[in-house]
Amino acid sequence: MILFMLASMAVSWTLKSKFKKYSEIGLRSGLSGREVAEMMLADNNITDVRVISTEGMLTDHYDPTNKTVNLSEGVYASRSAAAAAVAAHECGHAVQHATAYSMLKFRSAMVPALSVTSRYMQWILLIGILMIQTTLIPLAVGVALFALTTLFSFITLPVEFDASRRALVWMDTRGIVTTQEHAMAKDSLKWAAMTYVVAALGSLASLLYYASLLLGGGRRD
Repeated sequence: MILFMLASMAVSWTLKSKFKKYSEIGLRSGLSGREVAEMMLADNNITDVRVISTEGMLTDHYDPTNKTVNLSEGVYASRSAAAAAVAAHECGHAVQHATAYSMLKFRSAMVPALSVTSRYMQWILLIGILMIQTTLIPLAVGVALFALTTLFSFITLPVEFDASRRALVWMDTRGIVTTQEHAMAKDSLKWAAMTYVVAALGSLASLLYYASLLLGGGRRD
């Protein structure tokens, strides 16, 4: 568990470092993150999605509920390879939504259940651990709920990778980035994806830990 915590911190630090470095290098096309996003949406005939600015750093996301591409302050107005990459990536999710990308549909279908699960899962697991010598039912329920969140983490991976692939292909095809800028954009998106990879593996490790407690509790005399 400690190993995954350290890995998560290292990846997060590297992502912020890469983003800061590439944000200081101007995009030769001179386009801002907002302009890149609006161009990608237009090129994919998506007219019902708005591009808006949101507070924070690396808080960029696509919201399918109100159809908005939310770009952080460091991306919305920035004219860098990093900003272009992030903006195009989030639009990649909008394209997935518009084209009914199967993995995104599967992930979205899980969100309502996950919102309830995340609210009670830790408490159920705690109760299960405290009652392990009496009954295994609470812990079994907790493990089942944790398995659902772990599945969600792994389903997120192909969704994120596909959005990055769409972003890079579009930027190359549209001539948004030069060869050097493409390399910077790809590196930025790679480290952003790594945060999801580490999170998924960390979730799996936690799941296996709680499952081992459940199996160990089941071997009482």
